[in-house]
Amino acid sequence: MNSTNTLFISFVLGILLIIAGTFGYVLIEGWPWLDALYMTMITLSTVGYGEVHTVSSAGRIYTIFLVFFGVGFTLFVAGAVMQFVVDGRLRVFLGRRRLDHQISQLRHHYIVCGYGRIGRVLCKKLRRKTIDIVVIEKDAELIPTMEEDGVLYLSGNAAEEAILQKAGIQHAKMLVSVLATDTDNVFLVLTARQLNPNLYIIARAGREESVLKLQAAGANKVESPYYMGAARMANSILRPTVTDFLDSAFAHKRKDIQMEELPVSASSSLVNLMLKDSGIRPSYNCIIIAIKTAKGEMVFNPSFENTINDGDTLIAVGEVENLDRLAKTLCPKK
Repeated sequence: MNSTNTLFISFVLGILLIIAGTFGYVLIEGWPWLDALYMTMITLSTVGYGEVHTVSSAGRIYTIFLVFFGVGFTLFVAGAVMQFVVDGRLRVFLGRRRLDHQISQLRHHYIVCGYGRIGRVLCKKLRRKTIDIVVIEKDAELIPTMEEDGVLYLSGNAAEEAILQKAGIQHAKMLVSVLATDTDNVFLVLTARQLNPNLYIIARAGREESVLKLQAAGANKVESPYYMGAARMANSILRPTVTDFLDSAFAHKRKDIQMEELPVSASSSLVNLMLKDSGIRPSYNCIIIAIKTAKGEMVFNPSFENTINDGDTLIAVGEVENLDRLAKTLCPKK
């Protein structure tokens, strides 16, 4: 039985004991209800104020039993309260220790700084790919939300070096800064870049003039939710069919088609083969709509004579199962 249930049972038993004690004095001594209740309370609490009326022999025997049960009940309640307090604190302490241990074991994970409206949606999207995420959020009111969502989190200022180091920034693959203000994001990017010069950093910009500042601070990529939202609304007006297709491919609204980026490793059996010889279309039923080369060049609508090279990234459209099979072929695990 957990401590919460024990505390609830103690409360119910206390009420029942008071009612039984009051009712007993009314029946045995014939006292008024208020006097019987008063006698019951001072007896159970053992305050020793004295008897409200002369007590008969039967009443004294009844009082002895009431004192016995009252003292026992008081000890039971005290133990229940202590258990509730200790269990609550112990649960929080052990839970925090468990989270810290899990975070310390992570490698090549993603650090998301800020769990507001944007941060929470971002984490939900990333977790669909079973990506390891550590959230840093200074607003203590969001802790229950993070616990409910089941994310690994640290409570504190994301711009503090100690917090970033505790989040494993030295071993992280990427940091995403989605704090409330551009000033906070700039300072965070500066701190993160100093701690890990090789870290890939994506930052949120609320104002257009902040984009250059974030890039100068060390952000690899800067996104503006307002600009992206406006651009998407424009595309919904000008290109509604294209927008519907992209929603289907990226928002996971349907399972029969998805769009993915698939990295190519040197150990793949498809390396140095032309698309026409790779068998991707007949074997995996996937369409390659673009290739990002190792040099960063983007080749849209590649021809069948384009070669698949080590370090390339293929942009493919197809069913989830087929995309997963192709991903394993392009980047087999050692």
